[in-house]
Amino acid sequence: MKWLCAAIVFSTIGALAQAQSTAEVKFQPGNYGTMVNGTITGNEYFDYTLGAKAGQEMFAELSVSDTNGNGVIYFNILPPGSDGTAIYIGSIDGNTARINLPEDGDYTIRVYLMGNDRDTGKTVGYNLDLSIQ
Repeated sequence: MKWLCAAIVFSTIGALAQAQSTAEVKFQPGNYGTMVNGTITGNEYFDYTLGAKAGQEMFAELSVSDTNGNGVIYFNILPPGSDGTAIYIGSIDGNTARINLPEDGDYTIRVYLMGNDRDTGKTVGYNLDLSIQ
């Protein structure tokens, strides 16, 4: 019985640590924004990092471009040095954010699925419009 419990814990940890990708967002000279796109499947998530200064305003808007499910996709914004705690939670606040940034550093915009799309391994394509002013 102890072995079965350990196997369940290890397989759950493995499922939680599934594929995660990261990309640094840089704006072209003279621009203050860009559009990124990608796909998320099941438990995956994608982190975009973006350097900014305290007092600047971040704008982020997420839209579905394609899906084989319901298109239940969101993003969170994590402050520099975050352990996963977000300053903006898309599943609560929606898929358009306009926030004043509290500190200097690299912010993370984490794109992820929820609900049936996550649980059944559906794939959702997305466009993420990002800007800092």
